[in-house]
Amino acid sequence: MKSFSKILVANRGEIAIRIMRACREMDIESVAVYSEIDRTAKHVRYSDEAFCIGPAPSTDSYLRIDSIVKTALESGCQAVHPGYGFLAENPALPAACRDAGITFIGPSAESMALLGNKTQARRMAVQANIPVVPGTTDPISDVKEAENVVEKMGLPVLLKAAGGGGGKGVRIVRDAAQLHSNLEQATAEAAASFNNPDIYIEKYLERPRHVEIQIMADHHGNVVHMAERECSVQRRFQKLIEEAPSCALDEELRQKMGETAKRAILASDYHNAGTVEFLLDSSGNFYFCEVNARLQVEHPVTELVTGVDIVKEQIMIAQGYPLSFSQEDIHFNGAAIECRICAEDPVTFFPSTGTITELEEPSGPGVRLDSGISEGYKVSLYYDPLIAKLLVWGKDRNEALARMQRALSEYRIKGIHTTIPFHLKALENESFRTGQYDTGIVQEIEHPKTDINIDVAVIAAAIVAGEDIAVELGGMSEKSRWKLLGRVGNGLRRSKW
Repeated sequence: MKSFSKILVANRGEIAIRIMRACREMDIESVAVYSEIDRTAKHVRYSDEAFCIGPAPSTDSYLRIDSIVKTALESGCQAVHPGYGFLAENPALPAACRDAGITFIGPSAESMALLGNKTQARRMAVQANIPVVPGTTDPISDVKEAENVVEKMGLPVLLKAAGGGGGKGVRIVRDAAQLHSNLEQATAEAAASFNNPDIYIEKYLERPRHVEIQIMADHHGNVVHMAERECSVQRRFQKLIEEAPSCALDEELRQKMGETAKRAILASDYHNAGTVEFLLDSSGNFYFCEVNARLQVEHPVTELVTGVDIVKEQIMIAQGYPLSFSQEDIHFNGAAIECRICAEDPVTFFPSTGTITELEEPSGPGVRLDSGISEGYKVSLYYDPLIAKLLVWGKDRNEALARMQRALSEYRIKGIHTTIPFHLKALENESFRTGQYDTGIVQEIEHPKTDINIDVAVIAAAIVAGEDIAVELGGMSEKSRWKLLGRVGNGLRRSKW
């Protein structure tokens, strides 16, 4: 068995801190890397050691494999944890670590190369007799080939980057006349995001559910699925809210999807944490999408309902230990929900930059906050807008929903716009509350079907209520004003975000 005394975390923000916390509990020192603009960032302050690896652009810092490996060697690290994003699914990093005699906490370069390329992963799934969404198993070579595929397959189709995820390099084509321009856009975005311009085509399934299975696999032949996460609340293929368990699965379907996910992992000789993503139609048919060969953003959802610390397990697997649990040990306890808090306008979802002038974070029973920000932190356009993840656990889904609403109402971030108002709105949506939703729910949340007369009545009532509150506030002491604002205030306070 290997023994780690120091691990370099090749990432930033909340995920870097999450990994460092696991290290601290395991009595392992953590080393942070940072760009010049992140010199005072929270993950730098939390680490045991920190090293600057370049200017603000990620291409000059967080994406520099040579700088990361050099820093790991010079700081005496035995291992590198990539987190998610940046180099987490770039097989060149585990290959470079192996060449330098450093352990990479994740799958091998070979497994990552197989699964990181979506077309290769689709071929693997077909060979393993795993159902896939109809489409190509090789990258599209030119527009003419794309036109031929679309003609045979029929519209709508999905153009997808072969080398990445996170909604980058993805386009829906509903009109054949738009195929050329969409292919150019998807190719350019894929090349810029993943240094791989390859695009493949899938049949676009209208409003399925997006369900993923968490997998853990050690080097002793043990592969365990940790059941599902529901990830259907998405905007432009970017996940916004995740939960476990999924309202769409019963125990039979859960086990069937879990065993299918295990087959995909075994077919690729995969080790460490990974996630197998599926699309689920209204008839209960599921289709393989891809394998994320890394730690997922939403991994805490599974941690809350299973009691397993996935990051610690990753580190133990990398040291050569077997999994600390078996398939029989995995059972859901209660329900968990995650809201991704992003520095974005809650209506347009455009990035929001600036300095966080005030920060008040939620807490209390069943609340977990993984955050990479603090008061005075400057949000820039250089990196992903995800700044925190708010999670709750409840004994059942109703309690989890109530706790999330309470926690979101306590959350104050001033100086920038965030997606907190969107999440509050989502939790009030009837389809979401009943669990009867799919990947089209965000459009329903953003543009609900309402009676115009009801809308007018609500606005009028709000104006009258505002006038009444203003009159009442005028004759109150400061303490009484504070009490009133606290009671009526979810609406008042949210308007300030």
